[in-house]
Amino acid sequence: MHLYRSAQQRSLRDGPNDLAHMEVKALGFFARHPGATQSDLVTHSGRDKAQVARQIRALRERGLLDVQADETDRRSSRLHLSEAGRAVHAALHSNDGRLKAQALQDFSEDEKTALVDLLGRVRANLQTLPE
Repeated sequence: MHLYRSAQQRSLRDGPNDLAHMEVKALGFFARHPGATQSDLVTHSGRDKAQVARQIRALRERGLLDVQADETDRRSSRLHLSEAGRAVHAALHSNDGRLKAQALQDFSEDEKTALVDLLGRVRANLQTLPE
């Protein structure tokens, strides 16, 4: 996992967008949940409000997120990927696909299925640890 994350970080650092890992995660969240709020991201990520606010501000300043006032609650803002944000997200998603293909090169479909099952079990075991 360390080698995979290291390769991901290298591609982010060396890429044209110079995004931090959590900024990439935030872009992915808003790609999957267009119109979500900053509070939704706080709840989803488990990060503190101030950290998420800084990420959102940085993404907005780079023109990767657009904000719209909530029609039912003007105090709340809905966030969407901008056109530039969608392009960056697509490029990052494509890069992750190449990295995944490299990591799983020469694995049979049965081996890939077994790996997913085993990693799911590892995750379940780790989720039982006390916080």
